[in-house]
Amino acid sequence: MPFYVYVLLCEDGSYYTGYTKDIDLRVKQHRIGVGARYTKMHRPKRLVYTEEFDTISEAMKRERKIKRLSHKKKNKLVNSHPH
Repeated sequence: MPFYVYVLLCEDGSYYTGYTKDIDLRVKQHRIGVGARYTKMHRPKRLVYTEEFDTISEAMKRERKIKRLSHKKKNKLVNSHPH
């Protein structure tokens, strides 16, 4: 079963990055406020980016890499590889 790294655009224009095995369930959790503390305070607007990986290790490494990007670089990432 694949693992996914995803980026959510929040209502305030910020991004939230995470990883999961079930992208649909995880996005639903974020929307109802049980996904993460960040998305409870910064309500998610929509899913804007996904990547698929074979292992959880690969997904976690990619998540950390994306989280370290500046907002400007995250904009570039999500606009160059649309969901």
